[in-house]
Amino acid sequence: MQFLTPLALIGGLLAIPVILLYMLRLRRREVVISSTFLWQQILRDNEANTPWQRLRRNLLLLLQLLILAALVLALARPYITVPAVGAGQIVLLLDASASMNATDVENGTRFDAARREALSVVNTLGAGDTMTLIRVADTPEVLAPATNDRIVLTNAVNAARPSNASADWSGALTLAIGGAADAEDFNVVIVSDGGLGDPALLPTVPGEVSYIPVGQSSDNIAITALATRSRAGQPPQLFTQITNYGGQDAEIVYSLTVDGDLFASEFYTVPANDNISLVSEQLPTGFRIVEASLTNPAASTIPDYLPVDNQAWTVASDTATRRVLLMTPGNLFLEQVLRSLPSAEGFRGNLDRGLPQQPYDLYIFDHWLPATLPDGDLLIINPPRSTDLFTVGPEIDNAANIQVARNDVRTQFLDFDSVSILAFNTISDIDWATPLVTADGGPLVLAGDVDGRQVAIFTFDLHNSDLPLQITWPVLMANLMEWFSPQSVISIPNGLTVGDSLVVRPSLTAQAVAVQMPDGTPRELPVDRQNIVFAETDQVGLYTLEILENGAVTQQQPFTVNLFDPRESDITPQQTLQMGTTTVTPGAREEVGQVEFWPLIALAALAILLLEWIIYQRRQHVPRVIPQAKARAGILRG
Repeated sequence: MQFLTPLALIGGLLAIPVILLYMLRLRRREVVISSTFLWQQILRDNEANTPWQRLRRNLLLLLQLLILAALVLALARPYITVPAVGAGQIVLLLDASASMNATDVENGTRFDAARREALSVVNTLGAGDTMTLIRVADTPEVLAPATNDRIVLTNAVNAARPSNASADWSGALTLAIGGAADAEDFNVVIVSDGGLGDPALLPTVPGEVSYIPVGQSSDNIAITALATRSRAGQPPQLFTQITNYGGQDAEIVYSLTVDGDLFASEFYTVPANDNISLVSEQLPTGFRIVEASLTNPAASTIPDYLPVDNQAWTVASDTATRRVLLMTPGNLFLEQVLRSLPSAEGFRGNLDRGLPQQPYDLYIFDHWLPATLPDGDLLIINPPRSTDLFTVGPEIDNAANIQVARNDVRTQFLDFDSVSILAFNTISDIDWATPLVTADGGPLVLAGDVDGRQVAIFTFDLHNSDLPLQITWPVLMANLMEWFSPQSVISIPNGLTVGDSLVVRPSLTAQAVAVQMPDGTPRELPVDRQNIVFAETDQVGLYTLEILENGAVTQQQPFTVNLFDPRESDITPQQTLQMGTTTVTPGAREEVGQVEFWPLIALAALAILLLEWIIYQRRQHVPRVIPQAKARAGILRG
């Protein structure tokens, strides 16, 4: 045993004054007597008041000396040398990724085991060693900067929590080596279950790298994909992929919940180290939210150690397929472009029969107009006559000096420089519309909102131009179909994975954006820019986004966050780490560390002090009782 502060042992000399105080103090006590014959006892007390007396056995004195000895020994900080994984300037990387929630270890999760390993490294720090503690999740986080204070490091380790995201090991290692330039002895200690990603993307670490593996099993069954798909004229499809990362075939119960109601529950067997794909085409019409979950049958003996990937959510896309009615005497260009747009389900009408009775989302009128315009959105091409929305004027030959309006979403990526238009109609009474493409004499393409519907107009016949032969034609139609579709504040058709950021595009009149987390916790974001970024996607589950105007909810849209990360669902513990061309193996503890046990000695001193106080309090009451009892006994004998 050695001492970090041996000079503290000089404090043991304090035992001398303690003993002297016991030799010099007066020894008096109150005695009740029944006869003057007992004055001899008083005389003996007077003799005891002499300045010096022989030191007698005293339990309190012994206990006080023990307390002093324990405190002096604790101040001297005794320690023993033990093997350690690192020395000098140490950076400990604590894996907090989703796979560390696996329960294949004793006493909790892998992360609990990793914290115990981290505490053992903290407890072996030498007198001249320092440690930096970094939590490695989707964003690396410094829990404790370089310090030798074991209390600070211990508290930081105990306060660390795992995440449900992937770990950014490249960023964590870059952060770790940031302070290695001035270090003479630099060591990186990684406490993880492995899986650091592509070795080529990891930075080179100067100094020694030590690896402490955690985890024991690879048994895990996960939902690795869940998505819906709309199909023109057919019911939507739901695709699910279930993967077994273990070494044994596993039986599972696959359950589907649609809008809060149980929709299906089936047994499946997933082969070892393989996956199965499930396709459902029976989803109810108008569904919004689908939740898939996996459970083990009661008779199953195959464990599933990672629960976070046993559930997944998906939301029906708000950009549903729009029913489009095309009324034309014959336009192959329009028919082809409608078939190529995934968001449009096209129907061809009969001009002789007029408009059908059933409503449509969008009406396309090519060189034809009904007697009364329908209530839906309108795309009018080469209007043959005036309506209550616009007035058709004389025709102009040869569209010259064609210009495209900029900074408009409906004209993104449009290039009319090589487009030729032989003739177009002038049009007026269109103060509700915005010209998108113009030429000398008037607009060629215009669009706007009028009477509660969206209307776009082409003032020329497509057959009198080469526009349908240009790449600009499908781009223009795609932009217009996007504009006709209901606007969404977010666009994430396949949902998010944990740690992804969400871009929110609120309306111009929105005052705040509120997000309800899967655990019910609310978040509110101020609308201080055109695009708002929401990055608190660290929980797996269903989120709800709300747009607020004057305190009222004007738009509400759910979105989902799932794990869907094979690196995390594959919980097979790695016995080695590959960093560039270097293979790191769990090696023996070759450095020398120190284990101090002064806290135990200080605790023992506290226990002895408590015992000394109890004995002292009892003695305070005993002298007043015993002499009186003896006096009464003497009276009775007399």
